[in-house]
Amino acid sequence: MNFNKKLAVAVSGAVLLMAGQFALADSTTDIVDALVAKGVLTEEEGKLISKGHETKKKADGTVAFKNGFKINSGDGKSNFSVNGRIMADYRYFDAPAAASGAGLNPGGADTFDMRRTYLGAKGTFRNWINWEATLDGVNGATLLKYYWLETAFSEKLKVRFGQFKMPMGLEQLTSSRLIDFTERDWVASLAPAVNKGIMVHGVPMPGLTYAMSISNGGVIADTGQSAIETGSGNDGKSYNARVTANIAEFMGNSKESILHVGGAYGTDDSLPTIAANGLTFRSNARGSTFLSNSAAMVNPDIRRYGLEGIVSFGPVKFQTEYANMEIEHVTQSTGAKNRPDIDAFYAGASWMITGEKYAESYKNGVMDRMSPKSDYTGLGSAGWGAWELGARYSNLDAKDIAVTATQFTNKADSYSVGIKWIVDPNTRFLMNYIDTDYKNNINLNIAGVSSHDRERAVNFRAQFDF
Repeated sequence: MNFNKKLAVAVSGAVLLMAGQFALADSTTDIVDALVAKGVLTEEEGKLISKGHETKKKADGTVAFKNGFKINSGDGKSNFSVNGRIMADYRYFDAPAAASGAGLNPGGADTFDMRRTYLGAKGTFRNWINWEATLDGVNGATLLKYYWLETAFSEKLKVRFGQFKMPMGLEQLTSSRLIDFTERDWVASLAPAVNKGIMVHGVPMPGLTYAMSISNGGVIADTGQSAIETGSGNDGKSYNARVTANIAEFMGNSKESILHVGGAYGTDDSLPTIAANGLTFRSNARGSTFLSNSAAMVNPDIRRYGLEGIVSFGPVKFQTEYANMEIEHVTQSTGAKNRPDIDAFYAGASWMITGEKYAESYKNGVMDRMSPKSDYTGLGSAGWGAWELGARYSNLDAKDIAVTATQFTNKADSYSVGIKWIVDPNTRFLMNYIDTDYKNNINLNIAGVSSHDRERAVNFRAQFDF
């Protein structure tokens, strides 16, 4: 039995065990209540038995569900939870389409897609050792997405080892389950994201966070994922740091508003050579790849920085980020030194129509889970869940990156509007309309696909996580 099958069997067994514990706890309480109702036991006797049962449960530990199945030890110092997510997408494009997977990209092909399917476990041991191991099963290529071990000396000082997200980018560090739109913006692509390394982070005081990391490095988001350095020719390291502050919390108004400001800086030294067509960007609708470098970049050094902000009052939120990435390299064909850079920016506005406050879903420098005022529980439900409207403008400017002019462009603007139904804290449905304006015609060199300078798309997602 291979590793992934063994892990799946273990996870399934844990879920069945927890279900049994739920049934046992519920049946004991029901029996006591029934005996009291029939007069077999007095209320005082029933309370005494229930108290003894609760005391035993506390000694043995507890099993509960709150955004995931969680087992807690009797002394409250250790816990273990099973978590997962599934995101089922449909994407429609009015741009010239090709068969999915043809050429360099799908070329705006209409498609159903399993965007993410994660299954994992995480926990705490003796109140100071945290860990996580999460499988990513998308496209049938199951791999470990996150796997890390952390020593939490206090909330002010934690040290994490393994593969995880490096500290850069508000939207990149916000879970894909909880972002405003179906896809992250181009700003998030400029962050290193998942990588192997070590990170020191913490919350030195309420409203203030910091994080500093050293890792193997990568060009854009997730390109360093699962990679290890095998030679001394390009074994430089990546250094990243991020600081955020919620001024509303300093002012004692964190329950009603968010006034978040943050900044990040990073360097990557002596990365592996970026081959021609090795640096690519696609539309925010996950459609056409519109930018791809035409020349190799030899052992680049990268400098990147980002600025971020959130202003929220009650059910209204404005969020923005700016990022810049400079790539210092030698052009392989000429030997000349170059320093092209890429700028990305977005500004978005969101409104919870049903009145939920964004401040309630902000935690330690990122947006967290939104809980509706009243969950929708099916036909006949008194609650309608939470409803949100959003709009976003995005820009990518990579004018210094050499591209094949007849095939790609290095500038684009994107306009997105969306509606979101948060059925309950774990279930969401999203629909986005994304209009992308390429500054020049792009020609994907795919049979049957004509050149175009605009892409309009509708993205739909059904997601559940626990």
